[in-house]
Amino acid sequence: MREACGVFGVVAPGKDVAQLTYDGLYALQHRGQESAGMAVSDGQSITVVKDMGLVTTVFDERTIACLPGVLAIGHTRYSTTGASEWRNAQPVFRGVGSAGFALGHNGNLTNTADLAEEAGMLPGVVASDSDLMTELLAVALADAGPGATGPLGGGPLEGALRAVLPSLRGAFSLVLMDEHRVFGVRDPHGLRPLCLGRFGPAEAPEGWALASESPALDIVGATFVRDIAPGELVVIDADGPRSAVLWPDGEVDPHLCIFEFVYFARPDTRLYGHEVHGARRRMGELLATQRPVEADMVMGVPESGVPAAEGYARRSGIPYGQGLVKNRYIGRTFITPGQKARADGVRRKLNPLRENIAGKRIVVVDDSLVRGTTQRAVVAMLRDAGAAAVHLRVSSPPLMWPCFYGIDIPDQQQLVAAGRSTDEIAAYLGVDSLEYLTLEHLVEAIDAPGAGFCSACLTGTYPVPVPVAVRTSTDRTVSATSPVGA
Repeated sequence: MREACGVFGVVAPGKDVAQLTYDGLYALQHRGQESAGMAVSDGQSITVVKDMGLVTTVFDERTIACLPGVLAIGHTRYSTTGASEWRNAQPVFRGVGSAGFALGHNGNLTNTADLAEEAGMLPGVVASDSDLMTELLAVALADAGPGATGPLGGGPLEGALRAVLPSLRGAFSLVLMDEHRVFGVRDPHGLRPLCLGRFGPAEAPEGWALASESPALDIVGATFVRDIAPGELVVIDADGPRSAVLWPDGEVDPHLCIFEFVYFARPDTRLYGHEVHGARRRMGELLATQRPVEADMVMGVPESGVPAAEGYARRSGIPYGQGLVKNRYIGRTFITPGQKARADGVRRKLNPLRENIAGKRIVVVDDSLVRGTTQRAVVAMLRDAGAAAVHLRVSSPPLMWPCFYGIDIPDQQQLVAAGRSTDEIAAYLGVDSLEYLTLEHLVEAIDAPGAGFCSACLTGTYPVPVPVAVRTSTDRTVSATSPVGA
C-alpha cells in the first residue's frame, strides 16, 4: 500500500516563498518520499528545481537562496502511476509560446487512455497523469491565445483549466502556477484533501497558501482558513483568492478518502472540522467495545497505532504501556518500495522493550493491516521477548480491494485480508486473537455527520467509475464501474 503525494502553493510578495515552500513540503514529507520539487516565479519567469529524494536532500540553504520570487508551488511524490525516476518528479513545467506554467498533482486519473487518445497522443507516450494534464492544458492554452482570460481574472491558464478539468475523471488535487498566479483545484468528489491558509490578519492579509494538510500552514506561519471545496477552482494573486465551482451540483459528490483519518494524514491535521488525532483515539475506544479480552497491557505500533491504543486502553481499563521503541530516523515502511525493503525496514525501525513485555498478555493496536509484513514481524518480536499472549486489534476494517484514486494498494494477491477469514489471518500472523474495527464504528469515530467518504478499498464500491478491468486474486476479471461483488 503506497501513499498519496503532497502539494503546496504560496503567493506572498515580500516573503521568501522558496523557504516557505521548503517548510511546507517538509511538513508534508510523510505523503511521499521518492522525489521533491518546487517552481518559483519572480513575476517574469518560472524556475523549477526538482530531484529524487527527500526534501532535505533535494534542497539546501544555497539552493533556496538562489530562488527569489513572489509565488511558488511545491510537490513531494510517491509514485502511483509512472515510474519512480527523475522525469516523473514534479512540479512539471510546460512552456507555451512566450509563457509557461508549472503543475503539481496529487491523485490518480481513471480515464487517461481516453484522454490521451482524444489528444492524439501515441500509446505509451503518457508517463504519468501529470504529463497528460500538462499536455492537455498546453493545447488548451495555445487555443486560447495570449490575450485570453477567465471570469476569475486568472489569465489564459484559467481558461485552459476550465476547458480541460471537466473531462478529467478520478482523483486530483492540483496546484498550478503561471508567472503571476497560483491555482488550486479539487476534483468534484474531493477524494484528496486541499486547504487554504492566510498570512497576516484577516483585515490586511500578507499572502496566501495552499496545502494538502493544515499542519503545513501552521509550520509556515499561515492561519487555516478553510478546505477547498470539492469541484472548486481557486485563483490566487497579489489581490488575494477568488474561486468558483466548475462542476454542476449534480456532479459534486464529496467522498474524501477515509484512510486519511486512519493513516495518511498527520495526527495534527484538521479534516471535516476535526483534528485527526481525536478521531484515531475514538477508533481505539470503539474497538475496545467490540471484542473485549483479558490482558495486562495495551500498546500501539509506533507511530500511527499509538492514538488508537491510547483510546483502547482508556475504554477497556487495561493499562497502556510501551512495548516497542522506534528508530525515528527510519521512514515509513508503508511507503518504502519493494517487499524485501519493507521487511528489512521493520527490523531496522522497531525494537522490543523486553522488560515491559516478558510474561504479559498484550493487546497490540495498529491502524491497518495490508500485507501483514509489519504485524507478523512485530508479533515475532513480542514472542521472542517473552509475551505470554498477543492479541492484535486493528483500528480499521479489513482492506480487501484495490484503489484507483492515488493510493497504490497492492493487487489482491498481496492483501492479507482478501479471501481469508479472520481466524486464518490470525494464524498467519501468529496472534492469539484478531479483531478489526467495523466500518460503522470507523465512521462514528470520525464524527462528521453528513460527510461523504470513499471506502472503496474496504467495500469494493467505487464512487467514481473506473473503466478498466480489475484482475482479482482469484484470477477473475470484474468491472469496477459499480460495486464489486464477491
